[in-house]
Amino acid sequence: MAKKSDYFGLDRIVSIVLAIIPFTAWILGVLTRAKEGKWIAVIIRCFGGWLIWLIDLYMMITKGSIWRLL
Repeated sequence: MAKKSDYFGLDRIVSIVLAIIPFTAWILGVLTRAKEGKWIAVIIRCFGGWLIWLIDLYMMITKGSIWRLL
């Protein structure tokens, strides 16, 4: 069985594909932080999402998880 990744428990390959697409990565990043109840992180992702997207993409490919700053 494949190891689960950060985007709502989806497989790592599916999460990497979703992380490559900027719009889906931004939306899923906001939704995962909202699900965790981290509202400051939601606000940061809404306004600084493009920079964080690059970091998330790198982290998803190399480590299989998105960046958890907050």
